[in-house]
Amino acid sequence: MAKKRKKYNRRRRSFQAVTLCISTAMVLVLVGVVVLSVLTARNLSAYVQENFVVTMTLEDEMTSAECAQLQKLMRGKRYVKGVEFISKEQALAEQTAAMGTDPTEFIGVNPFMASIELRLWAAYANSDSLRWIQKDIERCAKVSEVTYQRDLMDSVNSNLRKTNIVLLALAFLLTCISFTLINNTVRLGVYARRFNIHTMKLVGASWGFIRAPFVRQGVLTGALSAIIADGVLAACVYTMFRYEPNIRTILTWDILAATGVFVFVFGLLLTWLCTHVCVTRFLRMKAGQLYNI
Repeated sequence: MAKKRKKYNRRRRSFQAVTLCISTAMVLVLVGVVVLSVLTARNLSAYVQENFVVTMTLEDEMTSAECAQLQKLMRGKRYVKGVEFISKEQALAEQTAAMGTDPTEFIGVNPFMASIELRLWAAYANSDSLRWIQKDIERCAKVSEVTYQRDLMDSVNSNLRKTNIVLLALAFLLTCISFTLINNTVRLGVYARRFNIHTMKLVGASWGFIRAPFVRQGVLTGALSAIIADGVLAACVYTMFRYEPNIRTILTWDILAATGVFVFVFGLLLTWLCTHVCVTRFLRMKAGQLYNI
């Protein structure tokens, strides 16, 4: 009978360990998705902001040498990421392709002017910075006009800020939910052995000695769960890369590495903390309380 009971207890503990591992892995997958979204949103924000174009329209009197010198000057500006020169002929060809007709057939001359398109670093792609950037560019000789899509930029920046706030709030909420779920799952496992904990207290074992095996098992479960969660996330990312290769411009390897490390460390810390809290709770209980919970 004693052997059957031990065998039953062993099976029950194994089942509880597997359940805890799977539950923790599922929670960590959700945490990893949110972390990945938060980090990717920052890259996406920079990608969008650095693709805004500031157009410098040049006067017709500007020579090729002056234009080349102006491009060199712009590349030296700390706020400029990229410079592209659009000649009058190129502008005409692009507009002809877009409209489906050649404007020179009606007016006899090329109505477009040469221009230089600037792409700014993300830190400068906002209305406040662009005010003084526009004034700085307008000081250049033979620049007739400086234009950019101010309303679109303000709208995109506002939406990006709102998205970041929502993602951070979601990350905080999910962290609280994760702690609650894993804490409840761990507590069920410790609850089944509460009388063993009390017995060890009666024979004089210290709290640290009693707590140690539970914490080791919890940390081991957390590590295994984190590895499973990282594997699931890696499989999802690999699938995205196969179907959408361009996503690598914002979903970079450093983000993937940071997410994997965060999930692993978070899994270890969360299971350690939950196990520590649960075992300490039962250690503080008296014998009579163990029957009433």
